[in-house]
Amino acid sequence: MILYHNGAAILASALREGVAYVARARILEEDGESTSLGTLGMFASKRAAMDFAVRTATAFVDGEPLPKPPFETQ
Repeated sequence: MILYHNGAAILASALREGVAYVARARILEEDGESTSLGTLGMFASKRAAMDFAVRTATAFVDGEPLPKPPFETQ
């Protein structure tokens, strides 16, 4: 899913890995700068992973602290 927030294009994705979904996000700024936030966390549903990827990417664009995933993986 691509969405636009404060002049940046955000590509949020949720990829299935085993029985869980991995949240990821990439950001393309107006000046052409590209940033990958990489793997953001593991989630039980695709919807939860997508929501978290969007929330994290918009926080990054706004310069706010990034949210923590619901649990840490090792």
